Amino acid sequence: MAFVPRLGDFILRFLERMRPPQVAAVRRQATAMCSSNLDPDHFVLELPDSGLVHFTLSDDSGDSADRRALARRDPRLETFLLAPGRCYSLCVPVAPGSGCRGRIRAARLYHHLLNQLSQDPFQKCQLRRLLSYSPNRPPGNTAKGVILWDPQDCLQIQHTLEGLLAACEAPRPHLGMFDSDHSGLLWQSLCELPGGAGDERLKFRVVPSVEPPLHPMVPDLPISVVFPNVENARKIFEECASLIPEVQEVLNLVDKCPKNVQKGKFPVIVIEGLDATGKTTVTHKVAKALNAVFLKSPPPCVLQWRKTFDNEPTIIRRAYYSLGNYIIASEIAKASIQAPVIIDRYWHSTAAYAIATEISGLPQYLPPVHHPVYQWPEDLLKPDLVLLLTVNPEARIQRIQERGVHKTKEEIELEINQLFREKVEISYQRMENPGCYTVDANLDRAEVIQTVLGLIKKYCTSL
Repeated sequence: MAFVPRLGDFILRFLERMRPPQVAAVRRQATAMCSSNLDPDHFVLELPDSGLVHFTLSDDSGDSADRRALARRDPRLETFLLAPGRCYSLCVPVAPGSGCRGRIRAARLYHHLLNQLSQDPFQKCQLRRLLSYSPNRPPGNTAKGVILWDPQDCLQIQHTLEGLLAACEAPRPHLGMFDSDHSGLLWQSLCELPGGAGDERLKFRVVPSVEPPLHPMVPDLPISVVFPNVENARKIFEECASLIPEVQEVLNLVDKCPKNVQKGKFPVIVIEGLDATGKTTVTHKVAKALNAVFLKSPPPCVLQWRKTFDNEPTIIRRAYYSLGNYIIASEIAKASIQAPVIIDRYWHSTAAYAIATEISGLPQYLPPVHHPVYQWPEDLLKPDLVLLLTVNPEARIQRIQERGVHKTKEEIELEINQLFREKVEISYQRMENPGCYTVDANLDRAEVIQTVLGLIKKYCTSL
């Protein structure tokens, strides 16, 4: 990955077709533009301790003020990127002006590359999450990437990486490597792919930058994973119709659903929680006690394709779950005319898992309390009550192991990643309009059911 402003992409295409003297001249122009303050790219790296460090790049030219700024150093960056071995940077750009289609293309390519990086010869390497962003560009241009650390500095790793990227269609992901100069300063240089112009390389000083008020992915959430309305989710699926056959099947079901449905006179109650917190058992028992209709999201009519979409990038996977919520909403509207409705998961789980997946780093980087991303979509049927079941991590893991059923990638992540679990739980707790009432599900199952029934009778006066 060449961590250069996006103008660099345009320049590099010329570099590949020029002779060395021409390359040198264009390189001087490129570095001059990269060191300007017009709109440089910034990068955020997730460190092994899950802290985030921000940096940008410069060619180390400019006036004395610029040089004083370049004197800043960040030991965290230098310790990680200059560890024994070799660190490579890889980032998948979103083509400028490509909109929804460009985001999907970049997401699928990034997903593909991650799968490749989990195979031979990369098993001994370590990956850390990386994002490229610009505070002044509109949402949707954040580029995902990774830092790959090869502890053995094996030439085969570099050649395999170059081969992977050379096989990609334009705009290609960028590949770079980090090293230090005689004074110990950190630099990042472009790795030239086969068919390039020669020995001339773009090289830039890695410079610490100021952390923005919000995590760089937060502005992208409404157009990538936490869709505020059905149209945003539908746009993602429409762009995928030619790529995934099951997409059209889901869209056909969405088309059959009436828009802006309203619930009937009976209450609608949602039971939420992490996997293996007892949701399914509790919802069945409570539905029976109240003579209520039991529903589950995703609904059975789309559940047959769940495994297909769980193997897709997050942007497509979350569109699937979001559209499933709108499909189940039409069933809720019909059922609530004649009886209470109990639902095993709904919109809150779709949003909570999406936020926790997309926001790298510690829980402190999640969107702040009262952020719009926690608000219920205005065009989705709203429940009367949402109850969040919670259990301690040990009990939940034991229940998952005892179930012995297919696990999604997120369920596996919940088992092994305490940080991810914390971010999901915090996201649940920050949901608003409606929020979640927490229920301790560590108690005996009968006690949990009685607690849930008590809360329903307290807050749903129509029962």
